[in-house]
This record gives sequence, structure tokens and C-alpha cells, in this order.
Amino acid sequence: MPTVRYRYRFYPNAKQRQMLARQFGCVRYVYNWALALKRDAFRERAEKIGYAETDKRLTALKREPDHAWLRDVSSVPLQQALRHLDKAYTAFFRGAARFPRFKAKKHRQSATYTRQGFSLRDSGVPGQPVVKLAKMSTPLKIRWSRPLPSAPSSLTVVQEPDGKYYISFVVEVDYQPLPKTKREVGIDLGLKDVVVTSDGWRSGNPKHLKRALDRLAREQRKLARKQKGSRNWHKQRRKVAKLHAKVRNQRTDFLHQVSTRLVRRYDAVYVESLNVKGMVKNHSLARAISDAGWSAFVGMLSYKANLYCKQLVQINRWYPSSKTCSDCSYTMETLPLGVRAWVCPRCEAEHDRDVNAARNIQAVGQTVAERSFGKACGDGVRPALALVSGGDCR
Repeated sequence: MPTVRYRYRFYPNAKQRQMLARQFGCVRYVYNWALALKRDAFRERAEKIGYAETDKRLTALKREPDHAWLRDVSSVPLQQALRHLDKAYTAFFRGAARFPRFKAKKHRQSATYTRQGFSLRDSGVPGQPVVKLAKMSTPLKIRWSRPLPSAPSSLTVVQEPDGKYYISFVVEVDYQPLPKTKREVGIDLGLKDVVVTSDGWRSGNPKHLKRALDRLAREQRKLARKQKGSRNWHKQRRKVAKLHAKVRNQRTDFLHQVSTRLVRRYDAVYVESLNVKGMVKNHSLARAISDAGWSAFVGMLSYKANLYCKQLVQINRWYPSSKTCSDCSYTMETLPLGVRAWVCPRCEAEHDRDVNAARNIQAVGQTVAERSFGKACGDGVRPALALVSGGDCR
């Protein structure tokens, strides 16, 4: 069965908040200490230090009188911090992520517990166990928005910059495949409409960040006028963080609705693999691109396709989908971004720029999918530059 995360908000009391603050601080310290250790060892002695060595040195560090305070919190999240750092290094050397950075107190704080670090007790309500963390004498007050489908293998407690606490459980869920619709669709990602499909449907673009910019600017100016580190400064910082969290939650909710709609209505979804990291270097469009949330949207499509036995195909980003005629395959030499509709010089077909791109993406994606599963030879498409996720689950 696939594993997913179930996230809930919880409300710690004063003693639990103090304990969590110490746990977060120790996790942050151990992560930064291990990162500096690994970095310096490689720079100075060309020595590579793995998880086993950092775990051994952490045990010795906790025995030192100056670091005795590390023994006052649960050791499980400290070991998990070392594992997370090891994964970050692996991802960096694989080329899938940037070099690990030091953790800061002002950002999101988290601590991960495996089964050795927390206990579950039956509360009498199915799917709503009593959860108690190691080194805590009282259970957490969790707001159960939905029951847990299974016993969690691990959990992560999080404090967001706005001061709210969340707990995330890793559970197994037996998802049932969605009914087959025998329909396929290509989608074009854009700024005027986040999603335009090959059959002409447009999602629109709520532009949550743009609508909140004026209020954000006012609150950030208030923050700049306050003495850094003062009580009023912290209050205002949380207010700014709450506004950012609201924008983020609105965007996430919108993307979930659109991605779920597509996965329910179509058996296969074809999309272009965009280089969002490179595109946001254009300072004229960076804010609008970030507000659209293309990367998060494709990520949602990918995991939902896997869960519900649908298929997602990402084609090569260099394919000229916008300036290729979807009727006769004629390719325009240039097509400026300001041109939203055009007429093919060869077949005189009238095209909406976005719908035409979505149709081309679907056609190429179908060829890529067939080549990936060995059904056809393909036509001018390199499957090595495409990603196929999900499947029939037969």
C-alpha cells in the first residue's frame, strides 16, 4: 500500500511549547553541527563522513559537559536530523537538489519521530488515537479533521513561522483506483490561466499573492519600523507570516482542486516539463510565475496519478508546442508572447495559442507514452527527455 502524509493542527500547552522549543533548537543545532563537520572534513582532508560516523560523533558530543543539554530532549529527532542531512547530501551529489544549507531559527521548525519516539493509545474513537511524544508527560491536543487510516510509522511536529503547530503522520492508505474514463488530455501551463486543456477548458488564475500585495506591503513596513527582537517586533513578524501562510494555503487549495479535477476526468494527462528555476530568473515574470505554482501543481498531478492509477507524461520542454500548428504540423519561425491567437500560413487554421499548445503536448505525449511502453516506434520524440509516472495498476 502507498504511504502518504496526514497533517493536523495541534495545540500544545505552555509546558509542551517549552519542550518543543528545546527539541526544535536541539534538532537545528545537531543538523548545523553535522553539516559543518561534513563540509570541513571534505574541504580540509577530502574525507567523506556518512551517517554512521556522524551518529557516533553525536553520541560522544552528548557526553561532553558543554553539550549535556542535548540529553534533555528525545534522541530520536536528533538521529533523524542526521539522516535528513545524509539524504540531502545524496540528493545534491545526484544533481537533484542544491547543496544543504544551515537551518535558521526564524524559518519553519520541525522534528521527526520514529515509532521509538512516540506512543499511541486508544481513545475510544476510531482513527483518533491519543498521541504522546518522548520526554513529554502529557498527550498532545490534536484537532482531528479526519481519522487516521492506519497506525503511523513516523510523525513530524512542525511550528510554522506564524506560530501555529502541526503534526504530520506517515500512514499507509489503501487507495482504490478511480473509474476509467477512456479520455486523455494535454495541458498548457500559463500565467493568464494556470491550466488550459486541449479540449478548451481554462482554470483561470486567482493570483492570490498579487491580491494580497498591498496589505503585505503595509504590514512589512510596520515590521521594518519596529525594533528588531522586541516583543512588538515578534508580534508583527507573526502577523506578516500569517498573511504569507494565507496566500500559500489559498494557492495550494486552488491547485488541489484543479489537479483532482484532471485526474478524475482523464486517464492520461500530458504536460510540458518546464524549467521553473530558470524561468524565475526573469525578474519581470518571477513573481507571477511563483504565484502560479507550476512546480507544485505538476507534483500534485504526479502523486495523484500514482495513487489513483492514472498516467502523467511530461514531455521535453524544448518542443515548440506554441508555434507548431496542431492541424498540419507547420512550425512558425517566431511567435512573440504577446500574440495570443494566430493563423497557420500553410493550412489557414485559426489557433488560440494556449489551446493549440495543449493539443500539441497531447499528441507528442501520446507518442512518448507509446514508446515508453513499447507500443510504437515514435516520430521525432526522444523518450529519454520525458517522464512517465502512474500507470494502469493492473
